[in-house]
Amino acid sequence: METKTSITTNKTMQKRSAFLILFIATGICSLFAQGEVSKTWVADLGNGNYQNPILYADYSDPDVCRVGDDYYMTASSFNCVPGLPILHSKDMVNWQLIGHAIDRLKPDDLFSSPQHGNGVWAPSIRHHKGEFYIYYGDPDYGIYMLKAKDPAGKWSDPVLVKAGKGLIDSTPLWDENGKAYLVYAYAGSRAGIKSVLNIAEMNEEGTKAITPGRIIYDGHADDPTIEGPKFHKKDGYYYIFAPAGGVATGWQTVLRSKNVYGPYERKVVMAQGKTAINGPHQGAWVDTPQGEHWFYHFQDVGAMGRIVHLQPMTWKNDWPVIGADKDNDGCGEPVKTYRKPKAGGSHPIITPAESDSFEADVLGLQWQWHANPMDWWYFADAGSKKLHLYSVPVSENYINLWDVPNLLLQKFPSNEFTATVKLTFQPSAAIKGERTGLVIMGMDYGLLSLEKTDKGFVLSQNECINADKGSKESVNGSVTLSEAALYLRVKVTPDAKCLFSYSTDGTTYAVLGKPFQAREGKWIGAKVGFFCSRPVSNNDGGRVSLDWFKME
Repeated sequence: METKTSITTNKTMQKRSAFLILFIATGICSLFAQGEVSKTWVADLGNGNYQNPILYADYSDPDVCRVGDDYYMTASSFNCVPGLPILHSKDMVNWQLIGHAIDRLKPDDLFSSPQHGNGVWAPSIRHHKGEFYIYYGDPDYGIYMLKAKDPAGKWSDPVLVKAGKGLIDSTPLWDENGKAYLVYAYAGSRAGIKSVLNIAEMNEEGTKAITPGRIIYDGHADDPTIEGPKFHKKDGYYYIFAPAGGVATGWQTVLRSKNVYGPYERKVVMAQGKTAINGPHQGAWVDTPQGEHWFYHFQDVGAMGRIVHLQPMTWKNDWPVIGADKDNDGCGEPVKTYRKPKAGGSHPIITPAESDSFEADVLGLQWQWHANPMDWWYFADAGSKKLHLYSVPVSENYINLWDVPNLLLQKFPSNEFTATVKLTFQPSAAIKGERTGLVIMGMDYGLLSLEKTDKGFVLSQNECINADKGSKESVNGSVTLSEAALYLRVKVTPDAKCLFSYSTDGTTYAVLGKPFQAREGKWIGAKVGFFCSRPVSNNDGGRVSLDWFKME
């Protein structure tokens, strides 16, 4: 039953403050290590309930596993590096980003330039015999596996488990009889077929498929574009949780059989219904030590990306029911608010890092490049507490930022926020056209571009519509400045409108240009961050120094 709670802002803040005090006093985790609690979105309402989305950020195709009292999540990362984010939670609601499983994508020479929408698709995370396993599909190469004993530590290099064009969305299952299986789907863009699910047997180590794949379900009639299968076994049944009907419009299907290769029965167990949560599917069934069942899924919200929801789940006649089943037909609808899972004990409010004071000697975990980076692109200078980004030459056939690899970006943290950076541009005196800036990146992008010219420093608000199709930037407004120590800001509204402004003193901001309509990237939400580039390939260039970055 859905819980509806109305509380005042003051009471919410009091509750959150109490949790933060407990958070510090108990020493569970250092605020300095984690960063402050988000000022843009907090799922934990502080009164025993939570609100969806759990993560108002683009953690696409989420999968979760439990080990004891700990929960671990991973998600699609496509061409963004580092890839395969690893998040941790103690109560299923409050999540902390603790690392990434992939430092660089292979083949290295290919992924050293942006491969939009390629790379890491729909991973699954499992714990087996003391080790964590992640399986993911690269639609151009096949299904890979990597593993680690410590999910926050170093992961093994990916191993190609099953080669093939268009093999995606894979999940392993180690059966009681010692056999290991792999379920997967097809990307029609590469394989020439979609809407079917396959199972192949693997060796016991889970490193290699040892049989050809067998189609075990054809969804063309009832479940078009069925994909993202998650493999489980319970009470003698093999269960395959699989989304169908398309990312933005689909539903959650579950298949079951007493035999691993079928035949499988089929049932829709969650759909949008009368709610505003479109396309609720693709995710993770997780049980708790207290015997509860829950389901994570995503919702496609355009420029904001694919955001993560948590739904209650029950079992009825050996079928799962996800969400609120108000008409008792066995198919639930997503909930907006609900009581938190019974996790045992009190747990602090934690959110993935957003703001950054650049005090560490490494990049914050929230930052990703658009391609495999070079070591010299940045200097995390803990001594001066600044992040220096060195200018990188653009390619000879440069058109716009779409194909620039050294974009340092992070996900939108919610549907409404203001991002501000304090920076100082130090271009090379020998180069004309060197520039830096604050960018909202997607298939369309908008930015504040700071460039050294013969007239001095020129700050302009630019946009590029259909950047993915080779369009050029246009200038919506510009101003000439005598100094390059600036505060750059972008305000994002719930309809994904972006208003850029700047300040020379950090107090008074002047709007520049016109509102920009943010647009998603290729399979990812829009992102916000920085670049520093030069138009020539010589032996050295300038840099931009970032003092801090704030999300509010």
